[in-house]
Amino acid sequence: MSATVRTRYAPSPTGFQHIGGIRTALYAYLFAKKNGGKLVLRIEDTDQSRFVQGAEEYIIQSLEWLGVKCDEGVHTGGNYGPYRQSNRSDIYKKYIQQLIDNGWAYYAFDTSEDLNKAREADPNFKYGVNSRQSMQNSLSLDAETVKSKLDKGEAYVIRLKVPANEVIRVNDTVRGAVDFNSEEVDDKVLFKSDGLPTYHLANVVDDHLMEITHVIRGEEWLPSTPLHVLLYRAFGWEDTMPQFAHLPLLLNPDGKGKLSKRSGDKLGFPVFPLAWVHPTEDKSSNGYKEMGFLPEAFINFLAFLGWNPGTEQEIFSLNDLAQAFNLEQCSKSGAKFNFDKAKWFNQQYILELSDEDLLEKVMPFAPASNQLSKEKLLPLAGMLKERVTLLPDFWAQAAGILNLPESYDAKTVKKKWKGDNINRLKSLYPLIEDIETFDSATIEAAIKGFIEENNYSFGDILMPFRVMLTGAKGGPSIFDIAAYLGKDECLKRMQTAYQRFEEMGSEA
Repeated sequence: MSATVRTRYAPSPTGFQHIGGIRTALYAYLFAKKNGGKLVLRIEDTDQSRFVQGAEEYIIQSLEWLGVKCDEGVHTGGNYGPYRQSNRSDIYKKYIQQLIDNGWAYYAFDTSEDLNKAREADPNFKYGVNSRQSMQNSLSLDAETVKSKLDKGEAYVIRLKVPANEVIRVNDTVRGAVDFNSEEVDDKVLFKSDGLPTYHLANVVDDHLMEITHVIRGEEWLPSTPLHVLLYRAFGWEDTMPQFAHLPLLLNPDGKGKLSKRSGDKLGFPVFPLAWVHPTEDKSSNGYKEMGFLPEAFINFLAFLGWNPGTEQEIFSLNDLAQAFNLEQCSKSGAKFNFDKAKWFNQQYILELSDEDLLEKVMPFAPASNQLSKEKLLPLAGMLKERVTLLPDFWAQAAGILNLPESYDAKTVKKKWKGDNINRLKSLYPLIEDIETFDSATIEAAIKGFIEENNYSFGDILMPFRVMLTGAKGGPSIFDIAAYLGKDECLKRMQTAYQRFEEMGSEA
């Protein structure tokens, strides 16, 4: 076994990458970097019947978007390849034969009908220590019968021969020592009738040959781990068996059940890093990238789903996470998914962007109708930054500034466009018209001076003035907005608003 820490992320291309898998990849990456090690990306595609076209590419693109860089893998190469299991068939044949030869595995000729009958007779049927002798396999049949079946080319699978009544201990970094009785472990199929290994055999052989030192994966794999421990023993690899760490589940926001696409769809958030469309089925999903999350923010949020540094600090760069990360600090219990917290992280990262960087990141979300140059849009970045949680928010906020209002806040008009206040608001027009240096500070001084000199209420003037220019009663500084629009545009919008306010008043 290598002295260098080597972790792996080993997804199956049977669907598009759930963020639970991405968190596993992240933790494997952080642990490797913390310990000066390497992360391997291996594609476990032995189940060809569930293969989804484009899923492998999606996995790679997701990791690249998030900045989780693999040192070796299907897309980068390395000294331990091939890194795709479907390209390693000959390797597995060698090792399954070794298990047959040393008595740790056996041929099973049972048909689907045989297995169904066994299950009908015993709803709790388990192919293993207590049932194998009643089934059609090389342990229950005589040698001549077995040879005859093999010579005839009868279909078979190869199963692991699990020892009777032993305690199998799994030493888990997150959960401590977990004991299993071998009677609870099935004689799992290691080699299928199609000539391909199952996950269990390929996984253990590959981890050994790729010198993986730490297997970090979701807790759903914990029940399979005693089987893997037995395989290490069967091959004589116990001294080089990797350290296991099984991570807590990501739970739905209410804490009930594993985080699912259905829950995300119902509550309005994705459970995938990137958007995808299924190549053959009528299925698709939005992704965090397309929703307007910064990858750095999403990584930071994801790291805290099942791990805590033990301090009050929440904002961590990827490098900072690697320095702070510790598997022993991972939780044993499931982590509730909190979409509001995800958005909070995103907002914190947006606030730290320069105006230029924010504008660069929001441009992919620009409406098709946008014709403005970056130079023209740049002042809006600083103006709107504090109001942007997801990147598309920038354009929603900017719309009321960039476009002549199509409607006006009716409550404000009804409350402020009446009586003497109508004339007060109309007298704003010549005030604005007479301002020579049309910047935010000058506009603010002029309007506030006008209010104070005439003993008016700030609310009676400033709120309707904002609605005149933007149609809405909320937003950044109205003086900044006015300066950005320029005098001519402000006067044009005020004239339009006066007319529309009159119409709204008469309609009321």
